[in-house]
Amino acid sequence: MDFAEARFANIFAAPLVTHVIKDATELNAALRQHILTHQSHNPGVSKSNRGGWHSDVGELEFCGDAGRLIIAHMLGLVEEATRRVFAEFRMPAAPLTWKLYAWANVNRAGDFNKVHVHPASTWSGTYYVDNGEPTDGAAPLHLFDPCPARALTFMPKVVQDSVFVHPKPGLMVLFPSYVPHTVFPHEGTGARISIAFNVRREPFP
Repeated sequence: MDFAEARFANIFAAPLVTHVIKDATELNAALRQHILTHQSHNPGVSKSNRGGWHSDVGELEFCGDAGRLIIAHMLGLVEEATRRVFAEFRMPAAPLTWKLYAWANVNRAGDFNKVHVHPASTWSGTYYVDNGEPTDGAAPLHLFDPCPARALTFMPKVVQDSVFVHPKPGLMVLFPSYVPHTVFPHEGTGARISIAFNVRREPFP
């Protein structure tokens, strides 16, 4: 039997986009100052965070021009990622309307985020402002296969069931909002500062 012409393909793939903003030192310094200042007089909210500080959700109004600039980068990456999704399926990219919600996170030693997803959104992502001077590697973002059956029953020692993204200042990560994820406990001497965001296609879905 000859199977040389059998067609093999992976199906139901989930996109993951990573992008490093060049020359982000000045931007990150401004974001860091605004975020820590806002934290100093705002108690924040409790969501997936265990310990740490989570700002109110909005459009980073407390970050001024730096906030507006990083949001522009977020929307630009969403547009590029969406264009590539359409291209993957050989479809022309249609003009879409987006609504973005963002918030800042500050984790110190021992703080982490439990496993969660972001319902009622299209894309979710994180931008890293400061990795917090880690003592043994920066606490990674852990993304899980959203299909538990595949992860548990289909060749679990062969097929990848999770992905680790190691933060560094200037890195932006983007993935579908249905992908479960967690953040490992921070082990560092400084504050690990990130900005998370959801982007929703309007009308949804």
